[in-house]
Amino acid sequence: MSALAILWYFLIFLLIAGYFILDGFDLGVGTLFPFLCKTEQDKAIARRSIGPVWDGNEVWLLTAGGALFAAFPDAYATTFSGFYLAIMLVLFALIVRAVSFEFHAGDPKWRKVWDVCFFVGSALPALLFGVAVGNVIAGIPMDAQGNYIGVPLLGLITPFTLLTGLLGLSMFVAAGACWLALKAPIDSDLRTRALRVKTFAQWVAVGLFILATVCMVFMYGGLIAWASELFIVRMLFAVLFAACMLASIVADRMQGARSDLVAFVLQSGAAATLVFLVAFSMFPNLVNASADSIGPAITLMSAGASELSLFCMTVILCIGLPFVLVYHVLIYRTFRGRVALEAH
Repeated sequence: MSALAILWYFLIFLLIAGYFILDGFDLGVGTLFPFLCKTEQDKAIARRSIGPVWDGNEVWLLTAGGALFAAFPDAYATTFSGFYLAIMLVLFALIVRAVSFEFHAGDPKWRKVWDVCFFVGSALPALLFGVAVGNVIAGIPMDAQGNYIGVPLLGLITPFTLLTGLLGLSMFVAAGACWLALKAPIDSDLRTRALRVKTFAQWVAVGLFILATVCMVFMYGGLIAWASELFIVRMLFAVLFAACMLASIVADRMQGARSDLVAFVLQSGAAATLVFLVAFSMFPNLVNASADSIGPAITLMSAGASELSLFCMTVILCIGLPFVLVYHVLIYRTFRGRVALEAH
């Protein structure tokens, strides 16, 4: 197991965490769109709050997929072929979401249709991402060559993966509510509704996290996996997740508009700790094998690219990542602050 393979294992999870945080609130806003936005003004505020940033946020997902392809091609081949139909649904939903977002302003007669498309294109990926992660954790059936041999799409739905899917959806909803509370005018009804939904979604996420953990322990032998040498690290991330979620809930009691920023940062921290909890729970496996799998789990040792490829990727990362970070800093700084009502 080379140092570069270990580095890229955690870098890929770092990219996933970046997507979970940044595009997470985008998808959350879209999921909440028909429930929180009661007027055209509310809808305009919600759209403008994510308008300048949503397309840039999706770059993190593309980068994570590209990094998985280059660093661990066997794991990429197994997951993308096994989850092919689910991935196609996600891509179709993201396309519909982008089209509806762009066409809403220029096609007034079809606005209600585009609003529905915006909701479906946001909620469906938020749910399926969690289902996919649950399958990777629980294990998928593979043959001796590492090919997926389960039932397409329907074979991915189990009580545990449904729990992880709902957990992911609740985290996206909570992030979207935090973002709307942060961007909506301070005295607006939209912000008040967003704060109520935020607290509810965060409590739901904590409850689903507990249920998913218990399910993993009793259904997939998670207790044995957690009793390994990384037990302390895993417990640390689990405690940090709970602490960030609870602190974000309590942040609503702070006085002033700064509480919205504190709550959003804590919610983002909870999302990041959840991703790295998955990373340390699976290490060194990239894809676990289910009980009925013929082939073994896909690990860093069996799926890693050559040392030369990993070294070249590291050089490219050191050159390109600073530009991406500078772009995000500039775009978020340019469009900082709450959305002004006068603009609508």
